[in-house]
Amino acid sequence: MGQCCSKGVSGDNGGSVVAVGDGNSAVSTNNRPKPPPSPVRQSVGNGMSYTNNSTPAHSFTASPFQSPYPAGIAPSPSPVGTPRRKFKWPFPPPSPAKPILSAIFKRQGGTSVKPKEGPIPEDEGGEGEGQLDKSFGYPQNLTSKYELGKEVGRGHFGHTCWAKGKKGELKNQPVAVKIISKAKMTTAISIEDVRREVKILKALSGHQNLVKFYDAFEDANNVYIVMELCEGGELLDRILSRGGRYTEEDAKSIVVQILNVVAFCHLQGVVHRDLKPENFLFAKKDEDSPMKVIDFGLSDFIKPDQRLNDIVGSAYYVAPEVLHRSYSIEADMWSIGVITYILLCGSRPFWARTESGIFRSVLRADPNFEDSPWPAVSAEARDFVKRLLNKDHRKRMTASQALTHPWLRTENPFIPLDILIFKLVKTYIRTSPLKRAALKALSKALTEEELIYLKAQFNLLEPKAGSVSLDNFRMALMKQTTDAMREARVLDIINLLEPLSYKQMEFEEFCAAAISTYQLEALENWEHIASAAFNYFEQEGNRVISIEELAQEMNLGPTAYAFLKDWIRPSDRKLSFLGYTKFLHGVTMRSSSTRHHR
Repeated sequence: MGQCCSKGVSGDNGGSVVAVGDGNSAVSTNNRPKPPPSPVRQSVGNGMSYTNNSTPAHSFTASPFQSPYPAGIAPSPSPVGTPRRKFKWPFPPPSPAKPILSAIFKRQGGTSVKPKEGPIPEDEGGEGEGQLDKSFGYPQNLTSKYELGKEVGRGHFGHTCWAKGKKGELKNQPVAVKIISKAKMTTAISIEDVRREVKILKALSGHQNLVKFYDAFEDANNVYIVMELCEGGELLDRILSRGGRYTEEDAKSIVVQILNVVAFCHLQGVVHRDLKPENFLFAKKDEDSPMKVIDFGLSDFIKPDQRLNDIVGSAYYVAPEVLHRSYSIEADMWSIGVITYILLCGSRPFWARTESGIFRSVLRADPNFEDSPWPAVSAEARDFVKRLLNKDHRKRMTASQALTHPWLRTENPFIPLDILIFKLVKTYIRTSPLKRAALKALSKALTEEELIYLKAQFNLLEPKAGSVSLDNFRMALMKQTTDAMREARVLDIINLLEPLSYKQMEFEEFCAAAISTYQLEALENWEHIASAAFNYFEQEGNRVISIEELAQEMNLGPTAYAFLKDWIRPSDRKLSFLGYTKFLHGVTMRSSSTRHHR
């Protein structure tokens, strides 16, 4: 399947096949044993505490807790606190948090840091296990509704059983039951994790590419999550059965399904945080069977402008900004980029023997697009992957945007509503007239290629007489509302669009409001777009401006005057081309200082 495909950084030597799972695919009937590195959960508390459950898989044979399961069902093998998926190592790997936390601490001015090794409770100093309320309020009559059968998946934090409905709509129908021991819920956070997983599954169930949720039960010892049984196995198994990679045409079908369900989750305010081939299952064994995303155990609700800071996920698929502890839904898009890279070439873009080595590769290395089979892969496919594996999260495509990429256009996918549109329009309507003029000039320079996505989003707002207002944005979002969207308070963004209630926005202005300069900068033809945009700006929007005004326009203080002077032409005191491009997306004192000295 290939050696390490990243270049530019020397991680740990060695090569391996594509990342393998942990045998706990919640609804898979495939019980294949799988080695290497573990998903990690490192939550930021008041200090710099983290959790890295690196207990060796062979160090125990059964749970030490007295946790009786229904007849014939063995207990889950892990005594750790949080019910999480985990890969099994033959020996404990080095803590992935240690070098990262040390680097962060040094950047913040600390002199030394020595993170604790091994599992640390995520809410240290909080309630003891005996004080925790482990009552979820779920029904307690599982066995009256379902007949449990054999185990079909086992992982480090739980296992899944085949079951059959006894009554109702699911009578005699096979289902999967995920069993989580309450004895392992040793912290308030671990309890909330389970509660949130059920809440997300219940709220999002119904999408064609998302595993169906049926019910949740509990008793004194366990929580039981009843879901659709997917009998077609994992995406990883399909990749391996094809000799390690998919053809481009077949990969497109897989990627479109992934993007569709992720776009749905992101619009609802849910970030998955553990997207990987092991977490996509096929409903049936048929070659053209639909694919379902599973395992929302690491997922969370996220507001449109919120940044998360806990390090979670699987090492090979984790985004750079997750390791920097400031991320949002763009982290899922990075993971999709890794999956697509694997589908197309059969190797991981980032590889090392240890989690810390993988993390260094993710932060510093560039994926290899030069060795075989990449020269034979289409330019559109390579561009697609590169635009997802951009280390600057602001330059990554969203799931909706990715569905309009030239590589996928032959698939004629449905383009879902994108929450990014709401965020960009919110910023646009609150910006200055000069900034709006700069963005309008930029929108006029867009090619038909870039306009496809914007036209799709504009049409989803159902314009009246060629224009949209606040009501259009409100109704478009309300049509997509689920309980998850309410939980994540996504609808609150409508209140921030209030100025639109007093105006109509035609398509031309919508384009100016809904474009991201950062994303355009990632395009190969960015220089051409920027040059054409500046010509429009010169004709219609450029005006005389002083350094003081420009600093005020960008919310910068007097210390910024030194580098801002290069942005204004001495001949007519208007913005230069450099000034225009910098002004388009704004700049902080830290980043501008860096750029000025290049």
